[in-house]
Amino acid sequence: MGGSNPYIEQAETEVATKPFTITFKTPDGIKEVKVEPDKIPYGETGLPGSVLDIAMGAGIDLEHACGGVCACSTCHVIVKEGLETCNEATDDENDQLDEAPGITLQSRLACQTVPNGEQNLVVEVPEWNKNLVKESH
Repeated sequence: MGGSNPYIEQAETEVATKPFTITFKTPDGIKEVKVEPDKIPYGETGLPGSVLDIAMGAGIDLEHACGGVCACSTCHVIVKEGLETCNEATDDENDQLDEAPGITLQSRLACQTVPNGEQNLVVEVPEWNKNLVKESH
């Protein structure tokens, strides 16, 4: 499962055409990911080229209980730099964000946030953003 939800408004996105970098600040440390537009999508999770798609492709563990289809708030992130180069949030995304703890004016769902590559991004993954019912392997 991943990518789109037929029951919600589809986000208008502009996928990057030139390389850029996303710096992920996680509870485990900082990781820089160079985004290669010709490799988008990196997988089947979240919108193609979304912060979630890129994170999962880079091996960054980012919760996404719904499979990246804008049906939960577990992939809540805070875009500290570069938010203006991302697509606008839909009403459905904002409705889901209302369920996330600690939202800010820079809060987004990683599965729905697609940067256009015009600027590097800094994305914070909040420490409390954990799916407590996740099954162990």
